[in-house]
Amino acid sequence: MDRRLVVLTLLATLSGYIDSVSAQSLWAATLTRAHPTVNATFVDYLAPEEPLSVVVTLRLRNRDQLDSLVESLTTPGTPTFRKWLSRDEIVSNYLPTQAQAQQVASYLAQMKFANVQIAPNKMLITADGTAATVRAAFNTELAHFRRGNRVAFANTADVQIPTSLGEVIESVLGLQELDQAHTVVVTTHNPVQWPTIYDATPMAGAAHTVVGIITDGSMTQTISDLHTFETQNGLPTINPTVVNVGGSSNDTSGTTEWDLDSQDIQAMAGGQLGGMIFYTAPSLSNAALTATYNAVVTANVAKVINVSLGECETSAHSDGSMAADDAIFEVAVAQGQTFSVASGDTGSYECGTGGVKGASYGSLLGDSYPASSPYVISVGGTTLSTNSNGTYASETAWAFGGGGPSLYEPKPSWQTGVVPGSARGVPDIAFDADPASGALFIVNGSQTSDGGTSLSAPLFAGTWARLESAHSNGLGFPAGWFYSHGATSPEPSMFHDVTTGSNGAYTASAGWDYTTGLGSLDVAKVNAKISAAAIVPIINFLLQ
Repeated sequence: MDRRLVVLTLLATLSGYIDSVSAQSLWAATLTRAHPTVNATFVDYLAPEEPLSVVVTLRLRNRDQLDSLVESLTTPGTPTFRKWLSRDEIVSNYLPTQAQAQQVASYLAQMKFANVQIAPNKMLITADGTAATVRAAFNTELAHFRRGNRVAFANTADVQIPTSLGEVIESVLGLQELDQAHTVVVTTHNPVQWPTIYDATPMAGAAHTVVGIITDGSMTQTISDLHTFETQNGLPTINPTVVNVGGSSNDTSGTTEWDLDSQDIQAMAGGQLGGMIFYTAPSLSNAALTATYNAVVTANVAKVINVSLGECETSAHSDGSMAADDAIFEVAVAQGQTFSVASGDTGSYECGTGGVKGASYGSLLGDSYPASSPYVISVGGTTLSTNSNGTYASETAWAFGGGGPSLYEPKPSWQTGVVPGSARGVPDIAFDADPASGALFIVNGSQTSDGGTSLSAPLFAGTWARLESAHSNGLGFPAGWFYSHGATSPEPSMFHDVTTGSNGAYTASAGWDYTTGLGSLDVAKVNAKISAAAIVPIINFLLQ
């Protein structure tokens, strides 16, 4: 071969390589990965003009500092315990800046996205575009897949962003709807019996505490059913507020779930609440839920927020919503809010049995998310037995209650010395969930019964609202306190330790376990312990 031809060929190859390296250097990685498509069949690629809405999540600033501070805020005995941050402190030190948010918004506008909106706390930016704008802006591909009878889209490549935004953007949501959250829903119990069963009747109701409930669709029937429930049981009338986040929907498929949540929260709270707010998403997609969680935290009105939803944590990790939601939940903890989250209704097999960590979908053992977040209280399920007079008798682990070590979330400091291994252990506590011992409540004007951790989570939400009201809404996120009093220094009188039953892979035992956590609460005794702890510093001061 002519030497000059060889040289020209080599130069052309080298030039192509340099161009390739240069192109790669223009892009930075995000936490939104190619979405798992196990058990799904490829249908086709999205047409360029197919509309899509995205939620771009921004990184918190000074995250290491915030992590340390949150640990201190939630650890009994530290100088900053329960000294929750003000909104100004969070904005000044930890939330993204206006300049950072504007940089991202300008990029989206440049890439032909429309309706670009910056959330008030700068953590999220929403925008409307098409498959073509998504491909160009985020260097990914999108396709339709069929799973069962459902066709939905997902991104088939990791999502990337320009390097200039690499330290600002964390993830891009809205690029998959193949997997999304689902609700985690018989002698049964009238919900007004819960305070007697769990020993909350010595306390006043939660008249000073606002509770939020994460929902989707239309709340018209749910509010009507709540009023019917109140009338039938002689409870005060609560007029809930509905906050639609990202648009409204007439979907009523979740009415049973939202009825279960609202009626059991009100009953466990003693019939009284400082307010009930339905934070309502237009769908249960991860992008819509992230925006809804962010609205709750931005408003900072509800002290306790119920989430009776979940999905395999592999899906949430893959599309970046886990990282986005964890940041939102951490801000909630820092400002004294508590999310109560159902641990799931598929036992220890939320992620199925078809893979291993890092493979196409889930694992033999994998938790429900957001229950596995270290910034929420994960509430597992029990089968409840009561005495003939309606008082508490015993509980066993409900066979379908979610629980196990997280595949992705690290063990929080408050589980150190209690939970084995290095992963976040689920659940933290538990309440009644078995439909056989579950709730009798109103749906579409008529009485029905149901259970699931969709019952246990609102039971804790109502409980914690009651305790917050008794202590001037100053308790905040209780995980550190629970573990310090219920595990490392066992005080069984405050916790019903559940020692029998299994959720599939795990069996209940003395102390904390992967089926029911620390167990359920004896509410009056928990209240007495909190009150006694609050009095000690005053006594010490008087004795000086």
